[in-house]
Amino acid sequence: MLYQFHELNRSFLSPFIQWAEASSKLLTNPVSPLAHTPFSQRIAAGYELMYRLGKEYEKPAFEIDSVVVNGKSVAIVEEVAEKRPFCTLIHYKKDISAKEFAALKQTTVLLVAPLSGHHSTLLRDTVRQLLVNHDVYITDWTDARMVSQSEGAFHLHDYIYYVQDFIRFLGPDLHVISVCQPTVPVLAAISLMASEKDPQLPKTMTMMGGPIDPRKSPTQVNNLATEKPFSWFENQVIYSVPPNYPGFGRKVYPGFLQHAGFIAMNPGRHAQSHWDFYIHLREGDNESAEEHRKFYDEYNAVLDMPAEYYLDTIKAVFQDFSLPTGTWEVGGKLVRPQDIKTVALFTIEGELDDISGIGQTQAAHDLCSAIPKAKKRHFMAPKCGHYGIFAGRRWREVIAPQITEFINENA
Repeated sequence: MLYQFHELNRSFLSPFIQWAEASSKLLTNPVSPLAHTPFSQRIAAGYELMYRLGKEYEKPAFEIDSVVVNGKSVAIVEEVAEKRPFCTLIHYKKDISAKEFAALKQTTVLLVAPLSGHHSTLLRDTVRQLLVNHDVYITDWTDARMVSQSEGAFHLHDYIYYVQDFIRFLGPDLHVISVCQPTVPVLAAISLMASEKDPQLPKTMTMMGGPIDPRKSPTQVNNLATEKPFSWFENQVIYSVPPNYPGFGRKVYPGFLQHAGFIAMNPGRHAQSHWDFYIHLREGDNESAEEHRKFYDEYNAVLDMPAEYYLDTIKAVFQDFSLPTGTWEVGGKLVRPQDIKTVALFTIEGELDDISGIGQTQAAHDLCSAIPKAKKRHFMAPKCGHYGIFAGRRWREVIAPQITEFINENA
């Protein structure tokens, strides 16, 4: 009933939230007489803060219209390359002629986005920077509450099969980049392909801030998964989608629960951020206020995960440690990273990562024992938290150039 109560509460608050938004605009619009009354800016700031704390955040757009390539602005067209019930493969195509594109000699990259609560748009900055030197495709995972029950279940092994299908679709001259959660299923997907001697194996795999071996430097996220029994997750965090969504009746791990977990990890920091936002509005610092809006428009937009996928991940990745212990079977086949021989490996970690601790991603090097040392690289990003390894200044100036260099070396 929690999901239904959440929806009821949202409906109940909706008129108040709309009133707060309208009041804020009324008190800030220069043509409104109320905007010129004493304390109008301070009152408007309070109303906007209330509005943003209570509003429903929809999935943001990628908003990547152009990038600068070789000193020239190139238009970008967002195309659907493949459409599946639980995922859309998006191609960010450069709007230039085939001859001009061939002259760029850009490698093809499959960016596998996390299915862990946020939308794939969280990797907007990742995509934008990669587009400078690569032809980029990204997995855009579907909110489970929007998928009809008639489409069936979606397990962790289905995620792996999706990744394999996308790798085969894009061809052998491919470079795969996985960020956070997908490092585990991506390594499993490529391991299974290597065991079968699949000719469509990618050239490289870059893994960033993911729980390959969560036993190393466990974080608060890892501890939650090990402190609670599996039955607790089955009984306490899985709910049915209410009737006002296409996925009515589907069992999911709701996005609003995941969002509450994100906030609970650093409640003081978020409270301070919202207070600072109020102060910026009150003082007329519109630039800082807009930065806050952009960040939380993304951070607060969450999606529901299929229950079977979420529970599979809890058990296989965070409780049984099936990948590092060599006990993971997918479709009756053992996942053997040691069978990977030709795919170059690059692992990236953040020094201050509080989601995937130090050593968790680097563990892939020991598991992929057959890859030659010359085809392996590891980078510890200094002063980088979890989000800093794929977004922001350090991503653009330090990490992305290293990925491009690694890809070109192994292309």
